[in-house]
Amino acid sequence: MRLCDLGCGTGRHAAHLARTHGAAVDGIELSPTQIQRARARYGDLPGLRLVQADAVAHLRAAAPYDVIYSLSAVHFIDPHRLLPALAAALRPGGRLYFTVLHTNSSGSGPSSEVKSRPEILRLAGGGELSVHMWVLTTKLWTDLLAQHGLRTEEVTVLDAPEEGNHASYRLFQVRRPARITSRPRRAQPPVAHAAAGVGAVLVGPRGLLLGRHRRGTVELPGGTVEPGESLQETVVRELAEETGLHTDPADVRLLGMLLDQAGGGVLRITFGALVTRWHGEPADQPSEPVGDWQWWPLDALPPGLFECSAQILTAWRPELPIDHPPAHFTPFAKLVAGKDMTGPAGT
Repeated sequence: MRLCDLGCGTGRHAAHLARTHGAAVDGIELSPTQIQRARARYGDLPGLRLVQADAVAHLRAAAPYDVIYSLSAVHFIDPHRLLPALAAALRPGGRLYFTVLHTNSSGSGPSSEVKSRPEILRLAGGGELSVHMWVLTTKLWTDLLAQHGLRTEEVTVLDAPEEGNHASYRLFQVRRPARITSRPRRAQPPVAHAAAGVGAVLVGPRGLLLGRHRRGTVELPGGTVEPGESLQETVVRELAEETGLHTDPADVRLLGMLLDQAGGGVLRITFGALVTRWHGEPADQPSEPVGDWQWWPLDALPPGLFECSAQILTAWRPELPIDHPPAHFTPFAKLVAGKDMTGPAGT
């Protein structure tokens, strides 16, 4: 079992799990002083790896973990940065445990907005330190976790034992579902002229290209078909507009057509396409609603896929463990997994 201790400090909790339970534990700590202390005491302990790194950077690069836990470190990091990295770093079925401040010692309660505020930390050796923390309501934490495919199973109240000390923490027990989730981008159906769209599958040595929409869904590059365009031309245009990548219509292979209902009686038509060759590196484009383009291994896709992207991916690779609303798929060509279905990235 692989475990990760985010904000491990001097490493004593990670060391206990490695020594007592034989777990393989990565202790991650940003402070060079703390990690030096941890290495001096536990550096030779089998199963324990102590890493000085930024939590988000480490999670984005690490192999998936079975369990990630954090004692009073999560509330120091912008949840919009941290939660996507946490979701991606957990194996399907993996567990997340963390504590966050809910009410400070003076009685100031949590915020219902995702913004940081100054808090005073009283140091063990005396003195005080002013820091910025995200002190959020339990509902807001739960909603943010759900946006990234993480299901909150239990929240425990941890109040300070001293009389007159109003400090209160919340312990979250969270699970990443074993199957990848999909969800609609918004509750309202798309307008009628936006009912036909394309989604492009780009697979290279680093995996599958996916971006994050400003509404929270993770999705393939693509968009709506404009009047006078061929479907291949739509893929070429949308790919350039959203990612900065360039391809040729001859390098766009149409996989098939998906039909489902988007709500309000609107019939949604989505065309899946495989791009076999392209040029450049994906990058966020000004004014585009989708960004944060990343390459994802097919065996570690993120949760919260946009429904249309999820439907295209399972039409292309039926063995992918993705849940989504049903759609009728009409293939344009015989799909043979692993044969002539991916192409090398251009240079």
